[in-house]
Amino acid sequence: MIQALDKQILAYLPLLGTEEKESLISVIKSFLHLKEEASLGISIEQYNKELDEAEAAFERGEFINNEEMLKEIRKW
Repeated sequence: MIQALDKQILAYLPLLGTEEKESLISVIKSFLHLKEEASLGISIEQYNKELDEAEAAFERGEFINNEEMLKEIRKW
């Protein structure tokens, strides 16, 4: 399927004018930029590491309860 799409693109490319080709390049670059941004999320390994760290902090008592949080919020 991909090879067929590549062949179609190559077949139509010579039919485009300069401005159309420039527009096409801009669209392709924007697609690649969006793809790059989407891949910048954290990995499953990093996610699991952060969860482990949060659980360890909880086990050490590094948290506040709901009542303490409400007191803090009232100070705002």
